Amino acid sequence: MKHKLGNLTFIVLVVLTIAVWSVFPPVREGVENYARYYVGMTLGSLVIVLMSFSLFLSTRPKWAEPFFGGLDKMYMTHRHTSTAAFLLMFVHLLIVPLHIVDLFLGNYLAIIAFLGIVAIVLPTLAPRIPFLNKLTGASYEGWKNLHKYIGIFFILGYLHSITVESPSTKVAINWNQIFVFLGIGSYLYTEVFGRFVKKYVPYIVEAVNHPNNSTTEIVLRAKNHSIQKQRAGQFMFVRFLEKGLNEAHPFTISSAPHEDVLRVTVKACGDFTRHLFANLKTGTETIIEGAYGMFDYKSGGPKQIWVAGGIGVTPFLSFIRDLKTDLAYDVDFYYTVRHPEEAVFVDEIKAAAKQNPRLKARVRFSSKDGSLTVEDIVKNAGGDLSTSSGQALRGYHIYMCGPLPMVQAFEKKFMEVGVPVENIHFEEFNFR
Repeated sequence: MKHKLGNLTFIVLVVLTIAVWSVFPPVREGVENYARYYVGMTLGSLVIVLMSFSLFLSTRPKWAEPFFGGLDKMYMTHRHTSTAAFLLMFVHLLIVPLHIVDLFLGNYLAIIAFLGIVAIVLPTLAPRIPFLNKLTGASYEGWKNLHKYIGIFFILGYLHSITVESPSTKVAINWNQIFVFLGIGSYLYTEVFGRFVKKYVPYIVEAVNHPNNSTTEIVLRAKNHSIQKQRAGQFMFVRFLEKGLNEAHPFTISSAPHEDVLRVTVKACGDFTRHLFANLKTGTETIIEGAYGMFDYKSGGPKQIWVAGGIGVTPFLSFIRDLKTDLAYDVDFYYTVRHPEEAVFVDEIKAAAKQNPRLKARVRFSSKDGSLTVEDIVKNAGGDLSTSSGQALRGYHIYMCGPLPMVQAFEKKFMEVGVPVENIHFEEFNFR
């Protein structure tokens, strides 16, 4: 229940906003098209609440993760609230009466804020439209740089609200002010003050290893002994202060928390990661932010199944490397890649399984053995999908990391064979 409190709090704030405007409506006297004005002002207030909440989530507060179920779930909420604010903003402008021939300063500010937010949000909603793609340079970092300006247009929207003639009650106005200050404060923290409160920690690249011809293992050592605290299975945002690599990207930590270095293992599967594979050098200055994430097998039940697809093996490497004593859970670990040469740290995984009888490691090469299926997992767990024993996985907790289509397909199939949805754990690395 705790992991739902964040979204429930947000829903309560939306309901309270509607209630405030219902109990304390604008003054009717002297207002033309009062009904349209009233509805438009309520919608405008909701836009402020939604946007301020999105800006707050953009600060990535670690303390809030348990109330959403992890940073990935927080970003899903951020995406939904931003989209809802964007759509309600359109409706607000259509409903509120506007006399084109008699515009005030507040109206001009509204137009500027609206066009600015449209220019920023549309590339997110429709990134493949050519002319929108040009705004971001077709890159993740370009999209991030464009998003840095959304707080400015939020402030312009607020200035619009206080420079138009408004018969709104003080209660409704003061309610709006709470969220305006939350949004502006969040924006300033993200863009200005975060760097001064130990949000970002300096590291240096101590070693660059290539376990195969498409994977980079990066060993990072803290400068000034300011090691980031983390749990096994968490991820962090890494920025290499080097030309062509100076972009913050989320990478899962593959080292154990007790190690005096941080290790991340990265597959070269995009422009950035391919450039990293070819060009990253030891001695590169690095900035770390984190660690984040709620992907933790220690919170699961006594029987577990781990499924890693490709480079999704990284959090499980951290799990295994964190073992200081015998594993306290019965774990069936499936690591699947297409070809043998794509697998990394297989010997280490097998050695860990040999030392821990409760850890059963199965490495599968789909080009030779066929794709891993839930039917295979059920069979190995002593079940049979053709009989009632297909429910053999009901008591298991499932932990998955890999390509999102694979994870989604497995999630659906696991639920079909009786695994409760609350027992299925994975993180969605889609922060755009």
